[in-house]
Amino acid sequence: MTTALRRLLLVAAVLLLGVGQASAEVVYNRGNSADPESLDPHKTSTVYEAHLLRDLFLGLTIQNARSDLEPGAAESWTVSPDGKVYTFKLRQGATWSNGDPVTADDFVYSFRRLLDPATAAEYASMLYVVQNGEEVNTKKAPPESLGVKAIDPSTLEVTLKSATPYFLEMLTHQATYPVHRASIETLGAEWIKPGKLVSNGAYTLAEFVPNDHIKLVKNPKFYDAAKVQIDVVNYIPTEDRSTALKRYEAGELDSNDDMPTEQLADIRAKFKDQVRVGPSLGTYYYAFKTDKEPWSNPKLRRALSMAIDRDFLAEKVWSNSMIPGYSMVPPGIKGYEPAIADYAAMSQLDREDEAKKILTELGYGPDKPLKMEIRFNTSENHKNTAVAIQEQLKPLGIEVTLLNTDTKTHYGFLESKGDFDVARAAWIADYKDPETFLGISRKSSGNNYASWSSDEYEQLMNKAAEAGDKPDERFKLLSQAEKVLVDDTGNMPLLYYSYHNLVSPKLKGFEDNVMDVHPTRFIRKE
Repeated sequence: MTTALRRLLLVAAVLLLGVGQASAEVVYNRGNSADPESLDPHKTSTVYEAHLLRDLFLGLTIQNARSDLEPGAAESWTVSPDGKVYTFKLRQGATWSNGDPVTADDFVYSFRRLLDPATAAEYASMLYVVQNGEEVNTKKAPPESLGVKAIDPSTLEVTLKSATPYFLEMLTHQATYPVHRASIETLGAEWIKPGKLVSNGAYTLAEFVPNDHIKLVKNPKFYDAAKVQIDVVNYIPTEDRSTALKRYEAGELDSNDDMPTEQLADIRAKFKDQVRVGPSLGTYYYAFKTDKEPWSNPKLRRALSMAIDRDFLAEKVWSNSMIPGYSMVPPGIKGYEPAIADYAAMSQLDREDEAKKILTELGYGPDKPLKMEIRFNTSENHKNTAVAIQEQLKPLGIEVTLLNTDTKTHYGFLESKGDFDVARAAWIADYKDPETFLGISRKSSGNNYASWSSDEYEQLMNKAAEAGDKPDERFKLLSQAEKVLVDDTGNMPLLYYSYHNLVSPKLKGFEDNVMDVHPTRFIRKE
């Protein structure tokens, strides 16, 4: 073989190798703290589901890699001078994953479906800001009266009850995503199965193996598919954080959305800047069953809240990766002052003394111990928190037992209004506004796990909604409402969240942000 022929064959081999590498699938193995309860956008409520649905579907607006607002299924919009009427122009040529066009009628159908009582959507109350939203949801008005209409196939008009400053941010939430009407009407509950789910986002559903993985593949019909660089994203449930850490270290996971915080110092030493910890808009809280004795007594709820040492939880249990919390709305929302519990300024010893005094007044003591069960979902961090609280309450004569279930079972139980004493919960902001943290305690909210209610609270929340065009007055009213909630211990805030992400250096475009939002379409893998 001549030298020239050898050189020619070598060049051909290199070219063939380059073609093979270029055509190889880019796969992102993404740790996700739990399996979803559902992939129906109108029947979900957790951040674990939101991560998936953000990849599968596209709302009218989106949050980008930095959690900033951007156009989504709507390429533009206009707002009436009074802030009540939004007119959205949908993207020309946008289609569902099966090739059907995405139209304004899809959004009309989807908004009505979210509010249909038969859907039993936890987030139905989110659309109460739309004209006749509450009336439709409570069967006081027909679906056709909802303030949403298709002007033409590419123009959607939404009329609100009053000016709502956070409306565009709200539309980034999965509850407002469009769903494919023909699939639902033809397939019923089966429409969310692999091979059947028709979506309009950057990815489609290929596989769902419970407790193992959910495989999404790039949607070639997505309007911006040319810019999507991850071909396959495997969402892998990682309820056991320690196991997830080992899988990450072994290269089986490219990222994970949590870690065992008691090991944080060692994790930082080993993985250095792959550990992403920073403030996020979220509140870690316990919900009392306020419509059940003895938890219906606000004095008792207050005593227990005072007795819990949040500084210990933040420092020792969470390794300073969380912040002690005394309000439902965390700090960080520009222009808003959270309503802090009055005992936050007291020393922990003084709080405990006051808690003992209240418990004695209520008749609890050595001869009549208070028995309390704490429910929590699977996670070393949640277990360690519950165990620490169990130990903190023991000197007060409170006998605490613990009940752990997997995340899907835990939240399914809370959403069904099951019987419990105290349950671990959390709220991560759906949008950058205090209403997202306060709306969950309204009577109408499907996320009001505590079944708490207050007429004064409802009145203040209604007044705040009516003051949508007066931001200072609105925030003042929301803060007054929060004070009612905090003073009554409708929920018991314990900590403010930080995000705890492990991110491989191979991933680019995974940007830290206060919403902890990371759509796969903006990420690439080297």
